[in-house]
Amino acid sequence: MLSKIDEVHQLYYRLILLVGPAGSGKTNIMKQISINKSSPLINVNFSLSRRLLDLSERKRILKLPDFISEIIDLTNGDLVLLDNIELLFDVHLKHDPLRLLQGISRNVTVVSTWNGSITSGHLIYASPGHPEYHRYPIESFLVVNMR
Repeated sequence: MLSKIDEVHQLYYRLILLVGPAGSGKTNIMKQISINKSSPLINVNFSLSRRLLDLSERKRILKLPDFISEIIDLTNGDLVLLDNIELLFDVHLKHDPLRLLQGISRNVTVVSTWNGSITSGHLIYASPGHPEYHRYPIESFLVVNMR
């Protein structure tokens, strides 16, 4: 995993997704990276929910990208580790979670957990028919499959 962090600098998006179902060990790997690289491990759900709590639904939609950038900027580092990103998939926030991660990974290296799977060259979140279902071709970012 640590070698992937060095490898990602060659890509337009410096994004690595650690993909696997709940309980597959993603958080433990992220904690190890945090220790080895002396980089903060951010609980996105916790950090974002505190900022969004008192806002109207419209303001949440408008402010989400700013809040993500603010959280990243607070780290003052070249490597950011993101865990518990499920809030980004909330359909009420009306944002594309992968595009948000790609946007921030242009300026810093981002390693993020992704509760999902890889199937036929596509990154999957949730099941087809679920409101939060997303399916993306794997391109312009690195993935590490926990399966």
